Amino acid sequence: MSATVQIGSLRIGPGAPLALIAGPDVIESPKLAHSVANELVRLCASLKMPFIYKASFDKANRTSGESFRGPGVEKGLLTLSEIRQRHGVPVLTDVHEPDQVTPVANVVDVIQIPAFLCRQTDLVTAAAKSGAAVNIKKGQFLAPGDTQHIVDKCREAGAERILLTERGVTFGYNNLVVDMRSIPWMQRETGCPVIFDATHSAQLPSAAGGQSGGTREFIPALARAAVAAGADAVFMEVHPEPEKALCDGAVSWRLDELEPLLRSLQAIRAALTQDVAGTGETKPQSKASKA
Repeated sequence: MSATVQIGSLRIGPGAPLALIAGPDVIESPKLAHSVANELVRLCASLKMPFIYKASFDKANRTSGESFRGPGVEKGLLTLSEIRQRHGVPVLTDVHEPDQVTPVANVVDVIQIPAFLCRQTDLVTAAAKSGAAVNIKKGQFLAPGDTQHIVDKCREAGAERILLTERGVTFGYNNLVVDMRSIPWMQRETGCPVIFDATHSAQLPSAAGGQSGGTREFIPALARAAVAAGADAVFMEVHPEPEKALCDGAVSWRLDELEPLLRSLQAIRAALTQDVAGTGETKPQSKASKA
């Protein structure tokens, strides 16, 4: 069984409520970043769902050099700091170079290692030494058990709060598949909570025209399957107008359609809490719950 990771006032792991990590893929503007944060904070409060806001200040791994990358470290961290202070929610962002880690750790609660960079030892070690929680996205080229080596690097560098994220595996050219076994596999082997990236898992990497595409319509099915498989949190790119998003719009979930999806995920998580040690048996209901 995996351990529980504390981030601010919320917990991610076994026995904790299903958490949401969500926001726009990249900070397109401070106005949009704040607008999305306002709506997500309101929605998660109404659902009593633990929430971490995420957005990138730089998308350094774009397919084309002409693609929008974001505002950069200084302006991006200012926006994230304002969101964190205004709403009192934990904030997550990713880093691409070791020298970004210290300024980022001074602002955010969770440092994320992008999937393509998960084996970059200097970057992983710097993040592990920062004092922030570390979320490592499993590379599209890794087997679930290979994440143990990355976790070992983090622990050897002194990190105790480590999260892993499943986001699919390369399947031929321009396609990803998700092996739902990877969720309990990584939890068992590493002892870390596992998050499911529901939106990037629907991506069609570098599919056409120098940019990635996606199959947004499959996001709900993937998310529900992952929560049923035991995912401790769901990671989602959300946007008020995905068709106008400057990055990964093809796999960004529409903000005004998020609530029913989250409710269905919470219902699945609640059903799992009645399962006894994965046997398929359920805990007996009280008389009050049967009424």
